[in-house]
Amino acid sequence: MATGRAGGSGGPGDRFVDRGWWLCDGGGTDGWDGGRGAVAGVTPVAGEGPRPRLITPAFVTLIASGLCYSTAVGVMIPVLPLFVVDELGASATAVGVAVGLFSVTALLLKPVAGRAADRWGRRALLVGGSALFTVVVAGHLLVAEYWALVGLRVLLGVAEAVTFVAGVAALTDLAPAERLGEAISYDSVGLFLGIAFGPVLGEFLLARDGFPAAWTGAVALGGAATLLATRLPKLPAQTVPGGRVRLVWRPLLAPGAAFVAGVLGGAGFLAFVSLHAREIGMAGAGGALFTFGLVVVVCRLVFARTADRVPGARLSGLALAAGATGLTVVAVWQDPAGVFLGAALLGVSSAFLTPAFYRVLMSRVPASQRGSGAAAFGIMVDLGLGGGPLLVGLIAARSSITTAFAASAALALVAAILTLRAAAREPAPQSTPT
Repeated sequence: MATGRAGGSGGPGDRFVDRGWWLCDGGGTDGWDGGRGAVAGVTPVAGEGPRPRLITPAFVTLIASGLCYSTAVGVMIPVLPLFVVDELGASATAVGVAVGLFSVTALLLKPVAGRAADRWGRRALLVGGSALFTVVVAGHLLVAEYWALVGLRVLLGVAEAVTFVAGVAALTDLAPAERLGEAISYDSVGLFLGIAFGPVLGEFLLARDGFPAAWTGAVALGGAATLLATRLPKLPAQTVPGGRVRLVWRPLLAPGAAFVAGVLGGAGFLAFVSLHAREIGMAGAGGALFTFGLVVVVCRLVFARTADRVPGARLSGLALAAGATGLTVVAVWQDPAGVFLGAALLGVSSAFLTPAFYRVLMSRVPASQRGSGAAAFGIMVDLGLGGGPLLVGLIAARSSITTAFAASAALALVAAILTLRAAAREPAPQSTPT
C-alpha cells in the first residue's frame, strides 16, 4: 500500500497510509475492484523506519535517459514543419498530418505497450523503444519523398508509445511507494527541460548546418537515451501467468475524468494564448508561456514531496480549482497582467495535478499490471492534451477565444467541486494496531 510521511497527529514516528481516491474499495486497500468506499485519507500506522531512499543510481539513470529522449523529441519540434514545407515541398496540411500521425499512433498503441511492459519487462521495452526512435530518426537523413516521412512518423509513434509506457512503469518500480508523487515530479522536470531546450538546440543546428545536422543531433540524443536505458537494473516481467490484464479499471473513471478536465483547460490555454494575446494588443505570448513553464518547474522541484503528503483527492481538487481560477482570470481580465497571472495559476495547477493523480493511480495498480496502469495514465494525458485545443477551437469558432477559456474554466470548476466534495467525505483517521 502506498505510504507517506506526514506531520501532525500520532507523533513523529508515525507512518501514514494514503487511501487514494473515493472510488477505491471500502477498506482502502490496493484493489480497484471495490465499490464506492473510502475517500482519500490517511491512516496513521505506528513504528515507521527510516525514510526509503529515492535518489538511487538507477533512478538517476532513468531520469537522465528520459531527459535525453525528450530533448531529442524537442529538437524535432521546430525542424519537422520546415522540413516538410521547404525540403519536401508539401503543404501546411501535410505538416499537420505528419505531426498528427505521431500522436495518434502513440495513443492507439499505448494499451498494447502496457501489456508488453507487464509481460516482457520494463527495461527491455525501454531499450527497444529508445533504439527504435534512434534508428527511425536516422532514417530522416534518407527521406526524399513525403510518403517516406509519413511511414517514419508512424514508426516514431510506435517508439513513443513503448518508451513512455515502459518509462512510467519503470519509474514506479524504482520509486518507494510512499514517494511516488515526488518521483513523478522529478521525472516531469526532465521532460519539461527537454521540451524547453530541445527546440532551441534544433533551431541552432538547423541554422548552422541544415536539416542533416538537426537529425544527427536528435540521433545522438536518442542513442544516449538508449545507452543509459541499458544501464538500468533488470526490471522483470511481473504478470502472473494466466492472470487477467486490465486496461481499464472502473474505479479509475471518476478521478480520471477529473484529471482529463484539468489537462483539457491547460492544453487549450497553451494552444490559443498566442491568438488571445494578439487580440488584446500584446506583442506575443512568449513571456506568458515562459511564466507557465517556470512555475511548473519551480513548483515540482520545491514542492516535490507535496503529492506524497496531501491526500490525492484533496490535492487534485485544489489543483483543479487553481486551473479554473487561472482560466477565469484570462477570460475576464483581458489585459497583459491577466494573461500572466492566469498563466501562473495554470502552472500551479499543472504542477500539482499530474503528480497527485499519478500517485493515486499507480499506488492502486498491482505490481503485475503497472505497465497497463502506465498506459492508462498516458492515454488520459493524451486525451487532455489533444482534446483541449479541439474543445477551445470548436467553441472559439462559434463564439470567441475568451468564451472558450470561460467554458474550460467552468469544466475544471465542476471537476474541482466534485473532487473536493469527495475529499470532504474522508473518514476520520483511525489508529491501526501493529
